[in-house]
Amino acid sequence: MPLVRQEAAAILGTTDRFPRRLIAERRIAFVKLGTHVRIKESVLAAYIEASTVEPPALHWQNGRVVA
Repeated sequence: MPLVRQEAAAILGTTDRFPRRLIAERRIAFVKLGTHVRIKESVLAAYIEASTVEPPALHWQNGRVVA
């Protein structure tokens, strides 16, 4: 089900301005119904997954971190 910007912002943990900027910069897919703009939940989940940065695996050797 498509979400309004306020709902998308709540899921992202941001203000309403951030989803609006993602839409304006065409960084996220959206549905436009007349003057209304909606973001599909699946698109939002894919954006979150693509933006997730995993920490590197660190190994210790002789008291030092070795990549």
